Amino acid sequence: MCGIAGLLYKDKKTHNVGKEMTDMLHSLQHRGPDSAGFSIYGGLELADNQYELNVELKNKPGLLNQLKTTLTQITPIFNEQTFNSPDGYIIYRCIIKLDKYELLEALIQNLNRIEDLRVINGSHSFEMIKDVGLVKDIAERYDIKSIKGTHAIGHTRFATESTIDRYHAHPYQSYITPDITVVHNGQITNYWKIRDPLERKGHHFESNNDTECIVHYIADKLHEGYKLEEALEDAVEDLDGPFSLLVGTPNGIGIAKDKLGLRPGVMAENDEVFAIASEEMALQDVMETDHVEQIAPGEVRAYTM
Repeated sequence: MCGIAGLLYKDKKTHNVGKEMTDMLHSLQHRGPDSAGFSIYGGLELADNQYELNVELKNKPGLLNQLKTTLTQITPIFNEQTFNSPDGYIIYRCIIKLDKYELLEALIQNLNRIEDLRVINGSHSFEMIKDVGLVKDIAERYDIKSIKGTHAIGHTRFATESTIDRYHAHPYQSYITPDITVVHNGQITNYWKIRDPLERKGHHFESNNDTECIVHYIADKLHEGYKLEEALEDAVEDLDGPFSLLVGTPNGIGIAKDKLGLRPGVMAENDEVFAIASEEMALQDVMETDHVEQIAPGEVRAYTM
């Protein structure tokens, strides 16, 4: 079933997006108790050559030091944070420096070769937080309510395929185009038809989750010069199955729904904010909803700043 939500402030300034997205996803908790996740844009304010890494590693002696040693052979480390998870893992977050963005994916693949360690994500203009469990518990663990931003997308998951763990929680990210993330409610039935040509073009898949396939598809279109709305229009044509999806970019949010309209979605806006969610109750957490629009079958929209 799953629940998706998105929020964008039109003034391009940072607001309490972490708290508001937490409230929206909590209202959608009944749609997915397995895991939840956030992509919060606009609050990191990193230098051009800086990136945030999020890494999960087993809480065992020496592993965190091994990670740091490997990193410091490549980059200085800034702003370290650690979060303890009830499943026996540590989440390590830090800022690194790289000469160019293209080095980020190679670094992540190198780190993933370390036993009992996995990189959740690396990013420049957004913070990704995702974990197994309920929205409120995850928000408290990572202090999400204190995170400010200009816009965000989020997800609460009812797993119908692939593993229930931290990595398989949404959002998903592609490194072909910087800082593109996707959350999705539904199922892509022609998954392999979409995935095969993307892999031949150099996209690296880490799972069999269809949301990862969507984010690679969108990122590939953007890499080829498509505008976000154009990429979403092609997605409606090319992706089979029932879906509602949200795309997060450094400049805004994109929306697409399958042609048959088999997955729910509503949206509302005023002079200050645009919000979208699987159900109206989540919109009511962030704004007055006197006028709510249903996302029409096959509809595509892009809200950019």
